[in-house]
Amino acid sequence: MKIATALLSLAFVPVAAFAQAAPQSALSEEEAAIVARVEANFDDSITFLEEVVNINSGTMNHEGVREVGHAQTEPFEALGFDVDWIEQEKVDRAGHFRAVKKGKTGASLLLIGHLDTVFAKDGDFQVWQRDGDRATGPGVVDMKGGNVVILYALKALDELGLIEDADITVFMTGDEEMSGKPISISRKHLIAAAKDADVALNFEGGSEGEVVTSRRGASGWTLTTTGVRAHSSVVFSDEVGAGAIFEMGRILNDFYDALADEEYLTFNPGVLVGGTDVEYDETATKGSAFGKTNVVAQKSVVDGGLRFISEEQKEAARAKMRAIVEDHLPQTGAEISFQDSYPAMAPTQGNMALLEIVSDVSEDLGQGPLKGNDPSKRGAADISFAAPHVPASMDGLGPQGGNAHTPDEWLDVPSVQDATARAALLIYRLTREDAPRFDEN
Repeated sequence: MKIATALLSLAFVPVAAFAQAAPQSALSEEEAAIVARVEANFDDSITFLEEVVNINSGTMNHEGVREVGHAQTEPFEALGFDVDWIEQEKVDRAGHFRAVKKGKTGASLLLIGHLDTVFAKDGDFQVWQRDGDRATGPGVVDMKGGNVVILYALKALDELGLIEDADITVFMTGDEEMSGKPISISRKHLIAAAKDADVALNFEGGSEGEVVTSRRGASGWTLTTTGVRAHSSVVFSDEVGAGAIFEMGRILNDFYDALADEEYLTFNPGVLVGGTDVEYDETATKGSAFGKTNVVAQKSVVDGGLRFISEEQKEAARAKMRAIVEDHLPQTGAEISFQDSYPAMAPTQGNMALLEIVSDVSEDLGQGPLKGNDPSKRGAADISFAAPHVPASMDGLGPQGGNAHTPDEWLDVPSVQDATARAALLIYRLTREDAPRFDEN
């Protein structure tokens, strides 16, 4: 067994290393060995992270995204995973990285990351820089740091022979920051992987003392109103009525009155154009309008977003919005359409049970207990597509940092080791023969 050799080698690891890693009484002999392997591989993990951060992989830089994905191939194949690349030319995206290790012990795991960043190929923020325990660079925490946590957690377990019969799929999308459309194509393989899993874990950047047990979903809506074009001197008359812009104002105000106080539900009219002649490009969310103050508006368009904590909340909100739209001002018309994007990651009983396990791991490592998040403070992510299809899911398991999506994005370098140790122990406990079952929760 690899574990015996590894344990023998631990005689040469300084005692201080264990003291810093976790209280000895909290971990089994195998778990102490896992923590030691994570520590031994830490410098290599940071070197690999620097390498992939220095590869520009903005979502639309397809060549760069593929390069980051291909950089994962050899390391995962060395761990015994079958690796492939899922092309996404049909949705104008680079593709997805997938690594699969089939087994039969414990829970079947889906580990999720993403390869792309928000930074353009010709942007100024291009290079990894480190100053002590702080590093900056494109995607350093969102989420190349999380990808490295996945790889090196599995590496530690593999070196000890502890995932030989585990069932694990690693899926790293190439377009998380700007998903290809339609979603039915761009997330088809991720959803399929989730349907075959018991637990989905996403490694977006973490927060101290907290993990993500729920995320709101996100969808779009487009509202178009129409009115009778006429001289403004006869506005409100029986023949002309209120016009398109008054009708738009009525609807938006009624939306606000009906929905603004509902917990976790938010809706936002982000773009509005209206007047006599209106052009609106829904794809570019950009438009133009011509009108005069003495002419009753003929058309108005609003493009907006809707966030929700569950599919039930989303559908209930849409039903209220449709009813409001149908109650027209005189001589006006209105139509609303909805566009699905990210489903909700609801705070399910399975997620709460998983939280207990992850919190126990964190405490056993000396990292302190963990609580679930406030979903109103987290946007949607790839875990959202997996969560509805698995008994238990969690996000925010990556390293700590801040200022994601800005040229000030930074990483707390030591937190990579902490997150990797936590991930490795969590994977170990979930893939043991006596692992808890979530399908009964």
